[in-house]
Amino acid sequence: MSLVAVPFYQKRHKHFDQSYRNVQTRYLLDEYAAKKRASTQSSSQTAVTQESSSHRASSQTALGRTTCRLCAKRLSAESEEEHERKRRYQSLEAAYGEAKRERFLRELAELEENVHLARSHAQSKLDRYAIQQMVEDKLAWERPALEERMRRAPEILVRLRSHTVWERMNVKLCFTVQGFPTPVVQWYKDGVLICQAEEPGKYRIDSKYGVHTLEINRAHFDDTATYSAVATNVHGQVSTNAAVVVRRFRGDEEPFHSVGLPIGLPLSSVVPYMHFDVQFLEKFGVTFRREGETLTLKCTLLVTPELKRVQPRAEWYRDDVLLKESKWTKMFFGEGQASLSFSHLNKDDEGLYTLRIVSRGGIREHSAFLFVRDADPLVTGAPGAPMDLQCHDANRDYVIVTWKPPNTTTESPVIGYFIDRCEVGTDNWVQCNDAPVKICKYPVTGLFEGRSYIFRVRAVNNAGISRPSRVSEAVAALDPIDLKRLKGVHLEGDKEIVMYEDESEGEVQVPGPPTNVHASEISRTYVVLSWDPPVPRGKEPLMYFIEKSVVGSGTWQRVNAQTAVRSPRYAVFDLAEGKPYVFRVLSANKHGLSDPSEITPPIQAQDTIVTPSAPGRVLASRNTKTSVVVQWDPPKHQEDLLGYYVDCRVAGSNVWEPCNHKPIGYNRFVVHGLTTGEQYIFRVKAVNPVGMSENSQESDVIKVQAALTVPSHPYGITLLNCDGHSMTLGWKVPKFSGGAPILGYYIDKREAHHKNWHEVNSAPIQERILTVGGLTEGSLYEFKIAATNLAGIGQPSDPSELFKCEAWTMPEPGPAYDLTFCEVRDTSLVMLWKPPVYSGSSPVSGYFVDYKEEDSGEWITVNEVATANRYLKVCDLHQGKTYVFRVRAVNASGVGKPSDTSEPVLVEARPGTKEITAGVDKEGNIYLSFDCPEMTDASHFTWCKSYEDIADDKRFKVETVGDHSKLYFKNPDKEDLGTYSVSVSDTDGVSSSFVLDQEELEHLMALSNEIKNPTIPLKSELAYEIFDKGQVRFWLQAEHLSPDASYRFVINDREVPDSEKHRIKCDKSTGIIEMVMDRFTVENEGTYTVQLQDGNAKNQSSLVLIGDAFRAVLDEAEFQRKEFLRKQGPHFAEYLHWDVTEECEVRLACKVANTKKETVFKWLKDDVLYETEKLPDLEKGVCELLIPKLSKKDHGEYKATLKDDRGQDVSTLEIAGKVYDDMILAMSRVCGASASPLKILCTADGIRLQCFLKYFTEEMKVNWYHKDAKVGSSEHMRIGGSEDMAWLQICEPTEKDKGKYTFEIFDGKNNHQRSLDLSGQAFDEAFAEFQQLKAAAFAEKNRGKVVGGLPDVVTIMEGKTLNLTCTVFGNPDPEVVWFKNDKDIELSDHFSVKVEQAKYVSLTIKGVTSEDSGKYSMNVKNKYGGEKIDLTISVYKHGEKIPDVLPPQQAKPKLIPASTSE
Repeated sequence: MSLVAVPFYQKRHKHFDQSYRNVQTRYLLDEYAAKKRASTQSSSQTAVTQESSSHRASSQTALGRTTCRLCAKRLSAESEEEHERKRRYQSLEAAYGEAKRERFLRELAELEENVHLARSHAQSKLDRYAIQQMVEDKLAWERPALEERMRRAPEILVRLRSHTVWERMNVKLCFTVQGFPTPVVQWYKDGVLICQAEEPGKYRIDSKYGVHTLEINRAHFDDTATYSAVATNVHGQVSTNAAVVVRRFRGDEEPFHSVGLPIGLPLSSVVPYMHFDVQFLEKFGVTFRREGETLTLKCTLLVTPELKRVQPRAEWYRDDVLLKESKWTKMFFGEGQASLSFSHLNKDDEGLYTLRIVSRGGIREHSAFLFVRDADPLVTGAPGAPMDLQCHDANRDYVIVTWKPPNTTTESPVIGYFIDRCEVGTDNWVQCNDAPVKICKYPVTGLFEGRSYIFRVRAVNNAGISRPSRVSEAVAALDPIDLKRLKGVHLEGDKEIVMYEDESEGEVQVPGPPTNVHASEISRTYVVLSWDPPVPRGKEPLMYFIEKSVVGSGTWQRVNAQTAVRSPRYAVFDLAEGKPYVFRVLSANKHGLSDPSEITPPIQAQDTIVTPSAPGRVLASRNTKTSVVVQWDPPKHQEDLLGYYVDCRVAGSNVWEPCNHKPIGYNRFVVHGLTTGEQYIFRVKAVNPVGMSENSQESDVIKVQAALTVPSHPYGITLLNCDGHSMTLGWKVPKFSGGAPILGYYIDKREAHHKNWHEVNSAPIQERILTVGGLTEGSLYEFKIAATNLAGIGQPSDPSELFKCEAWTMPEPGPAYDLTFCEVRDTSLVMLWKPPVYSGSSPVSGYFVDYKEEDSGEWITVNEVATANRYLKVCDLHQGKTYVFRVRAVNASGVGKPSDTSEPVLVEARPGTKEITAGVDKEGNIYLSFDCPEMTDASHFTWCKSYEDIADDKRFKVETVGDHSKLYFKNPDKEDLGTYSVSVSDTDGVSSSFVLDQEELEHLMALSNEIKNPTIPLKSELAYEIFDKGQVRFWLQAEHLSPDASYRFVINDREVPDSEKHRIKCDKSTGIIEMVMDRFTVENEGTYTVQLQDGNAKNQSSLVLIGDAFRAVLDEAEFQRKEFLRKQGPHFAEYLHWDVTEECEVRLACKVANTKKETVFKWLKDDVLYETEKLPDLEKGVCELLIPKLSKKDHGEYKATLKDDRGQDVSTLEIAGKVYDDMILAMSRVCGASASPLKILCTADGIRLQCFLKYFTEEMKVNWYHKDAKVGSSEHMRIGGSEDMAWLQICEPTEKDKGKYTFEIFDGKNNHQRSLDLSGQAFDEAFAEFQQLKAAAFAEKNRGKVVGGLPDVVTIMEGKTLNLTCTVFGNPDPEVVWFKNDKDIELSDHFSVKVEQAKYVSLTIKGVTSEDSGKYSMNVKNKYGGEKIDLTISVYKHGEKIPDVLPPQQAKPKLIPASTSE
């Protein structure tokens, strides 16, 4: 399918969100109406009436009578006077009538013209209204849907631009915005809304066709500000701003003064046709960047003449295509520079950039390549982003998108692409295809007419999806045929209107069928059908339906049954591979469906283009030190070729790297950014929309070096001596050898004022010093020198200064010459020179070195004392400064003539500067090494000691391979100490030095000795390890052992062979050598040694096990053996240990292992079985014993035993001494953490402070404090406690006992404290309660009470005598009263009561009868109270069985308060 060029309506369309047809129709109608008005208007000017004089011819009739001459003369005079009066009257009357008539005619003409204009205007308005009404009626039915599709947030298409103007000039700010509904625009100055009414005439705001303008009339200096425009509708808001700078006239700044133009005249945008001389001062070079970065390419220029108002034109090109400013690129030209800025780089920006400065003097240009590599992928291994996204053949709902594929080297190949679209004004990206597209072209359908879209593409491979490409330019979904259907229609007179062709077709209801249905593009995945709209088509909007049929099936299937097509082309997908199809199209409008179009010829979905074949032979040639020129033959099959990708790899590596990241369209490419001296191989791939070709054959290996050319010219020609007949000259080597060794030099001479040069030597000389003879004494001569190499003779040097041929006779030495520099670093350099040829009256004894900054006038002497060496290291220089140097030789007569000033030297280390390294090779030879990747074929290494060339073959050997050179020391000793240097010719001063001092030499010789007399390095020395069974393993590990390595174990100077007793083995892959002894006994004490040999390398390691060291090993081995035997039966995995629970119980625990059901577990204390409520569950592996309320009674030895038929095991823990103390401290920690606050308890003895604990025992370390003073137990303050409480008793408290009390318990680490402030109200309340309790206790102590003696039940036989006796107490003496059945007993002989000593009381009943049975009570009471005791007396008769009663118990007294009385 041919890609149609973008039509004009797409170029000029500003992507408004309105119907294209509606806007364009109104626009064209307005244009036609304006032209009609201009053509129909005529100037009806009334011609000015010219004055015409009508003279009457009067003839005088002859009188019939005869008069005299006088009378006749008088009559004639009177007649003439009368005639003159009549003539004047008639003339005045005619003039008045003519004026009146002209005035009437003029008024009539004006009236007619006004009527004509009124009619014309009225008719124009009626015509315009009629046409507008017709168009609106036509679009009325589709307007709601159209407006719904057109709704759009505002989008700025052309932003405001900043301006700099002079005072009193007008400024117009313009921008373009689209959106629907039409956005409302407001203008702001520095954030303040601009109101035209505030400053009438100052601002003019206008809006037309979406272009909004703000005009500032006669700008003032105060109008300098930032101006903003804000566009708003219901869907959103956007803004743009620009700066306006208003300058005042000051001297030469007054505008246009130099060219005499009037102030305020705008500058011309056309470059004047005049001559400019343009020189590039600084140029941009080859640049490497990554996607997403910013970049500015800049050149500084010198433009002559420098005119402020007139400048040459600057143009930027990428790959010879003129660039324009966009949102991606910004251009600047002025102030002596031209720049191109990139705000966000993409691979689309890669290419050859050219800056052209165009003027009458011609074109000056500079070019350099910009490489843009892929940004890091979002997914590792994903491909790079596609590029060069273009949109073609846009229509109402359809557009074709094309792009270029990314290069893949290390990534897996691209398997397809996803295309995304986004409606302008939104951020909503929608994926257009469900499955990846395999070719770089895709027809996007389903667009909404009148809307604008942007597109992007993402590549897909097996690893993931790439980053999206740069978005395309916005494209509007519009029909290009709409304008072609417009035509002008002539009406009455000269009127003309514009309308669509379908409006003149009459009443067409159902449209006709489309015509010319054909396949405009065919691929394997889709077929694009195109057709012409039906004729006639009708006035209603058209839509199309496409039907397909497999050839021979006879059935038709509608392709777009769900969505109607509005464009005259459509992409049909989902076609079966290998099957031919025929197609037909139907058109439709709201009235109905047309007949089908003619059937297309059979069409089969297949690729019309194929992947290109591989490019032909690839040739790589040298270019510069960092670039190579790659050329190749085009592929045989190059249909729709997009370009080529070039890859490279370092020779010997398998990793290919891309050289370009965007296809290049030519078969020659300069690959930049290569490493100097490295060897590379190249390959090429061809690219078209289907994919990439196979890789081409690889190029030959090429080393990156500069191409071979002739050398540059020598320089620094110096006169070294003159004897009056000859001159001795010296000069410096060319700065660039041309890539090949310099073969020699040619010298020419001429005398002063002579034109012809004369050859001095016909054959080239290799030395850079020459004596030129045959000269005339006293004459002046000048010389020039040219160098030659394999490529030819280079350009000669500039002529030297004039040298006078006269003999040197001064006693001081002549100048030193050939000043060279090496080892230039950031603050230092080394300077070398050659001695003077003319030494003067005595030998040269030394040299002074002077230097100065390049533009300074004062020389500074480096060395205060003349140096005898012909080299000197100059230090303490300033980085980045440029210096010049000279040398003055000294002899006994004084300081001689200074040398010529050297060339300027920039004191700054070169990037990637390398230094000499010292080392020892595999054979033990000591060497100094230096690498120079920058060297060329003409380069060679020069090694020096003390900056003198090394020529001693007995002490040194130089080996150079490629860019690597080594200086070997044959027999290193103290004579080799000193400074060594190396320089590389034909480079940019690559050199380095190395100081070999005594310490460094000793270190190198030690390394050499180790290599020549090698030892086997050991990772670990000989060591031992004890296994679980008590076995002892001796082992060591070497760094590396070859298969031929040998070893042996020696114990006490006797070699031990491999045996059952000593099992020896070696794993040479790991370097481990070991010996295992199953039983380690006292006989094994001694020294153990392992001896190793591997080729020439040897080593040994020893281990001494004697005395304490041996006993420790022996004890450990025996312990491990016993442990192994113990673990064969039931055993303790963890022995008895203890802890304290949160309930303050001591828990003994152990872990058991290797038990079975028959295994018996027991707890023992002091070898006595300790019974527990519950037997431990051995299956859980944990056995526990809880000891609550630990005290000293729990002291003892606790054992846990395991036993079954396999054996037994015992674990012991003795609770005593320190173990017991530790348990108490642990319990203190639990109790202290959970102790309650101090509480007050009042007693009869005093006030008690108590703290409740989970458990308390006297062994705990507790203290009481009163006012921070420790309280000891005394009569006044007693300290004690119970199992759950600790207390402090304050006996008989007084005022002195007030204050803060603290209880403290110590757990071995921390103190746990509880405090109480016993003062104030707390003390008063406690003291009052104490007094009450004390009084109650006194009364309780002194009240009447029965001390004892009375039973609760008495049984007696009738007739007996009963005596009840008890002891009573009371102070004062209590009163005793007896009761029977709660009634007082009357004393008689039968009942008698006796009280002795006020404490012994008895009741005697004589001759007991059955009537005496009953309840008896005794009350003992004094003023403080008393007690009452009840007892029962049971009397049985003689001979009766004694009643069964419970054994008598002591009667319990009942309290009688002091206030109660019985």
